[in-house]
Amino acid sequence: MRIEDLLIDYVQAIDDDALERWPEFFTEDGFYQIIPREGFEAGQTIGILSCTGRGMMRDRIAALRTANIYEPHTYCHVLSRSRLSAGANGAIEARTNFALYRTMQGGGTELFAAGKYLDRIATADGAPLLRSRHVVLESRRVDILIVLPI
Repeated sequence: MRIEDLLIDYVQAIDDDALERWPEFFTEDGFYQIIPREGFEAGQTIGILSCTGRGMMRDRIAALRTANIYEPHTYCHVLSRSRLSAGANGAIEARTNFALYRTMQGGGTELFAAGKYLDRIATADGAPLLRSRHVVLESRRVDILIVLPI
């Protein structure tokens, strides 16, 4: 239940524009990556976006709030039930499929992205945190307006 709460709280923070909370879902040295499925399956290490550590994640949100210029929009995530399994070093691995709808300033809503979250989850003081999250997108055609975390 705590892992399910973590995964749901993560997308709700993004959907509710509580982006400053985003880094807190990760361990201090957590890793976040958005990558197309083809690249992920080919073992490519460079994705569309990568952040290593909470500091880099905080910097990304600070830039988004103060420096980046983009059309305002919101997200609405729809998640599948997660498949959990035991990972290495006591971690838990999770796979959760998602569909991500984006609503632009003019009110139009579209399917923005679909794919899966591949997570490695650790516990710190009894609370689950993301050690790594690979956002594996189904399509290799990606809208360049990936400003918000997915």
